[in-house]
Amino acid sequence: MDTPLGERKVMLALAANGSDLTGTISNGSETTAIQDGRADGDSASWRANITSPMPMTLEFTVSVTGDNMSGSVKLGMFGNAPLRGTRT
Repeated sequence: MDTPLGERKVMLALAANGSDLTGTISNGSETTAIQDGRADGDSASWRANITSPMPMTLEFTVSVTGDNMSGSVKLGMFGNAPLRGTRT
């Protein structure tokens, strides 16, 4: 994620069951379950409540093509930030 505090790398584990999306997001020191996860074809969305570097709710919207993901994340009151990821 390209945030106002610089690039933030996280590990994301997702599993889809129909349109339901579950998983976790981890920054190395904190792991949080995603909430309200939805999958629709090659698009997905979810929320995550984090406490570091400050408490806020992140709202993700992504598209997946093969092993690559791109989209945006709403960073609470700090607006939207682009994101990209690769399946490992």
